[in-house]
Amino acid sequence: MSSTAAASLFAAACPATGPQLSQAEPPPAASAAAPQPGSFVLTVFLRHDETKTVDQINEHLTQTGWYDKFPPDGVEIVAWYEMMGIGQVVILRVPAEKLRDTNRVIAQTAWGGYRTEFYPTYDPKPVWDATPRHRP
Repeated sequence: MSSTAAASLFAAACPATGPQLSQAEPPPAASAAAPQPGSFVLTVFLRHDETKTVDQINEHLTQTGWYDKFPPDGVEIVAWYEMMGIGQVVILRVPAEKLRDTNRVIAQTAWGGYRTEFYPTYDPKPVWDATPRHRP
């Protein structure tokens, strides 16, 4: 996903930057569970800095170049959600060699507007589905 597309997605998801979504969009066809050699899925929590207004956060993101730099080239946004009381939750597919770039872009642009948390993520459902169930 290009940086321009990411900015459009962010603007649509954030009430202060664009129209509110009337209903949740279905997740993209590509599942986060679909492994790709040499890549992993990373869930990023962008927790709102509640000492700032949404307008102040958006101004910070503009000044730091967030909209131009996130995600770094070669990193795919799998899903992006607004979680009330949390902030933005972004699920990325990251080639292993892009981990440093991903970390640096977030540190250089999102810090100050968001508190960040990172979680390597996987989907256990394919394994669950393949396991025979023994029910009485």
